[in-house]
Amino acid sequence: MPKTVKKKKTSKTLKQLGEALLFKKKSGWDGLRKKEEKEIFNLAEGYKQFLDNSKTERESVQTISRLAEAQGFVPIAKAGKEDRKLFLTYDDVAGALVVVNNLKTLNQGFLMNGAHIDVPRLDLKQFPLFESEDMAYMKTHYYGGIKKYQWVTRPLALHGVVVLESGKKIAITIGEDPEDPVFTINDILPHLAQNQNKKTAPTVIEGEQLNILVGSIPYQFKSEKDAVKLNILNTLHLKYGFKEQDFVSAELQLVPAGKSRDVGFDRSFVGAHGQDDRVCAYLGMKALFDSEAEKTGKNMVMVFFDKEEIGSMGNSGAASNLIERMVNDVLQHFGKNDYNLLIQSLENSKFLSSDVNAGIDPEWKEVNEPMNAAKIGFGVCLTKFTGSRGKSGSNEAHAEFVASIRRAFNKEGVLWQTAELGKVDQGGGGTIAYHLAKYGMDVVDCGTALLSMHSPFEIASKVDIYHTYKAYKAFYKHL
Repeated sequence: MPKTVKKKKTSKTLKQLGEALLFKKKSGWDGLRKKEEKEIFNLAEGYKQFLDNSKTERESVQTISRLAEAQGFVPIAKAGKEDRKLFLTYDDVAGALVVVNNLKTLNQGFLMNGAHIDVPRLDLKQFPLFESEDMAYMKTHYYGGIKKYQWVTRPLALHGVVVLESGKKIAITIGEDPEDPVFTINDILPHLAQNQNKKTAPTVIEGEQLNILVGSIPYQFKSEKDAVKLNILNTLHLKYGFKEQDFVSAELQLVPAGKSRDVGFDRSFVGAHGQDDRVCAYLGMKALFDSEAEKTGKNMVMVFFDKEEIGSMGNSGAASNLIERMVNDVLQHFGKNDYNLLIQSLENSKFLSSDVNAGIDPEWKEVNEPMNAAKIGFGVCLTKFTGSRGKSGSNEAHAEFVASIRRAFNKEGVLWQTAELGKVDQGGGGTIAYHLAKYGMDVVDCGTALLSMHSPFEIASKVDIYHTYKAYKAFYKHL
């Protein structure tokens, strides 16, 4: 009998083994096709327009509302039982887009994406206006985590509303039109800054020095006590119809004046204030618009929260029962007045806590642990946990949920990476994730990496913006 020939086992080369087993981060620009390049840059143009029209929470809600109605969404107060694409707003500073395709599966929960639309900024104080050295200034109180010195000697615009005692709302935007005046915070000249130069960065500019310059002409050109202050009040009264006491019931914010811009010779970045977290808000909204939700049979939500930058507090932040009220409003709209159904729906929902992460900056890379830090241009960030000092204040996503998310991303060719906010003992930060997890739903953080986060001019890669959008579409499609 012929001898049996044993086949030799072919061992893989080291390169082949690496290709089979290793996870490799990849630049989103590597091997990019022309068609995809066009999609990336077109998406960025729409995003920049959104940023320019949405410099406050109220403006964000207004812009989202306008775009949603163009996509067939109906304000829930005007909707009928036949309307399945609903838009909900809360106090004009938070809201949600809801697509209800199947009333029979409401107990199985929603596919939810959520981002926040508040950003670090300067707010006017309750009584802001004062006169000193024959010049008028307004006092501010900073909102969220900022480096105070970054806000001086730059043009600032004033956005917001003043609510009169009668309840009338007066919208104000000054500093965006090329013909508008702008405002600024003064700094001391370097020739006289010996004492200032001895201070540490947090105290170079004190919080009470963040006063904006607003004028210097005295009323009727007569230099008497408070004549400059009164001239400013008279100007505001003549143009807008309010007086000093009305500042108490106002929401007026100082933000960097001007439009978002392309950055770099190759225009590969978007530079703008407020990208944390309006980048995720815009992309989540657009992903829902483009998901062909009505064809999926799934129930989907995109939520826009307020107050994240100050701990998600208040009745419009994620720490409130806003998500509970939102789902209940939807159930009530369809005649489902059932508390157990509400609890089941929340518990069985799956939630993307969409928020930005910090990209590695070559000038400050020592604060990162590179194996688990985000690289700019390498795709959307999947963040299993946030927090600081031993994951304090975090929601850590369960492994099963993370596996389902990366499976969805891989199916749709989403370029993704994992991310932590700095080295273990370096710092850290939190998101809205743990506020949603208390309802029992699965939650994981997912968003775009930024440079110069919380500054007046944050930077995002256009290719990361694109893959964040693709990630949110994959979530709605496959979860």
